[in-house]
Amino acid sequence: IELFLLFMSLLEIKDISLAQSLTPYFTGIKRGIEKESLRITETGELARTSHPQVLGAALTSPSITTDYSEALLELITQASDDRSDPLKELTDIHRFVYQNIEDELLWAASMPCGMGLEEDIPIARYGTSNSARMKEIYRIGLGLRYGRFMQTIAGVHYNFSFPEKFWRVFYEKENASLSFQDFVSEKYMGLIRNFLRYSWLIPLFYGASPAVCESFFKGKSIDLDELVPGTRYGKYATSLRMSDFGYQNNAQSRLNINYNSLSEYIDGLQAAISTVDPYYHRLGVKNNGEYQQLNDNILQIENEFYSMIRPKRVSVSGERPCKALRKRGVEYIEVRSLDINPFSSIGIEQSQTLFLDAFLMACLFAESPAINIRETGEYQENFRGVVRSGRHPEFCLRFYNRNVPIKQFAKDVLIQIRNFAEMLDEAYQTADYKNAIDALIKQADNFDETYSGKMVRSIEESKEGFFNCALDISKKYQEELLEQKLSEEELQFYTDQAKKSLHKKSQIEASDELSFEEFLARYYE
Repeated sequence: IELFLLFMSLLEIKDISLAQSLTPYFTGIKRGIEKESLRITETGELARTSHPQVLGAALTSPSITTDYSEALLELITQASDDRSDPLKELTDIHRFVYQNIEDELLWAASMPCGMGLEEDIPIARYGTSNSARMKEIYRIGLGLRYGRFMQTIAGVHYNFSFPEKFWRVFYEKENASLSFQDFVSEKYMGLIRNFLRYSWLIPLFYGASPAVCESFFKGKSIDLDELVPGTRYGKYATSLRMSDFGYQNNAQSRLNINYNSLSEYIDGLQAAISTVDPYYHRLGVKNNGEYQQLNDNILQIENEFYSMIRPKRVSVSGERPCKALRKRGVEYIEVRSLDINPFSSIGIEQSQTLFLDAFLMACLFAESPAINIRETGEYQENFRGVVRSGRHPEFCLRFYNRNVPIKQFAKDVLIQIRNFAEMLDEAYQTADYKNAIDALIKQADNFDETYSGKMVRSIEESKEGFFNCALDISKKYQEELLEQKLSEEELQFYTDQAKKSLHKKSQIEASDELSFEEFLARYYE
């Protein structure tokens, strides 16, 4: 097996000296974090209260918005080239939230609990403007299509981009025949293809949802064992959030989104947005004259596609993501496969961002041929297998139609990634990156020390079940974050930001001149 892996060259780097020559520009890498959290009551039930106005307007606040539900907060950091800033800023946003939600808590896990009835889950509201109505109707449509429970599952997204200077020097060294922006887009798409090939690494080491509250399934028959009364789990599962119980359901299995080029990716999404789905058509766009989905197509908008990673470009107001990408190319990538880390008060810790930086760099510089149908099936099978059974001591991944033991496979890939950790350490004058990868290499000998393994052990030892375990952790973090008061200056910053967002929301509502139907039609032009 080792000879076979060597022959096939995992994450084959064509010219590692090229990456090393670009080391001086690594310090310009920008990172940002988006973290979702359910607001819950002291007893662990989903909060039924509206999004607190003191946090600002969900429609326009740059730091605090909502995702699917009024109770599902999304906390957003700015993109920063200081590798510590996103975590610090995310901590500050958590502190501001906790100082303004009275006795409510933020649920410290990805999988929800204490949900009550599906119709009791409050859909996010954004106001009376056309853009606000569109966001709300889109969410009503998601509930109609997939059910509201699935939409309350929370995660963490990591945004990552290389600096302009890095790309300029890279472009010159490659002597590419493409235009500069096409070169950048092509390289980002190559990064994405390699990420997909090795995407199973994320749930293997950072999956943190091996167990779930029985109430989530509402009496449905499920293929999960009982860990303790009231808690179901996969004995060797890593991330039920990313399994067919969570986001990776079968509803979008017929979509064939191609990552072999940016144009193919855009064309695939565009086709899904403009092709009628017979089932959604039967449901109807309106019910008794009221919108219940934006349209009856396979996807209402691009964001409905539940991908592990996305190429992104900041859009101007009213511009669809696909149009922005087609006009101006890829600007950054968004990693979407991270569970909330229950061992961190803010849901993510530095060791994770260090790994992601090194992993994404390895994905950029490794050879990245087009992904064919066989390989698509292979990486999808690997990911599905790891989220359900990745910690099994005899689990094997598929690699070029062969079974490869996951422990050896993980180590071999991490050793390749370690080369880029060393380059990042050189750029930042630290040993943090290398240490983060070494810790994962060590964990590959004992998957019980991963987040998912620790979560199973915590629930077993407490004997209180997933719900009480997660509630206790949530209360612990509430206390910690409330003790860490913001400075007067920091508090004033977020207070002013909230006020400005409310004013901006009012301005948007006052400036609408089109009917909603006209607004929607223009959006899809």
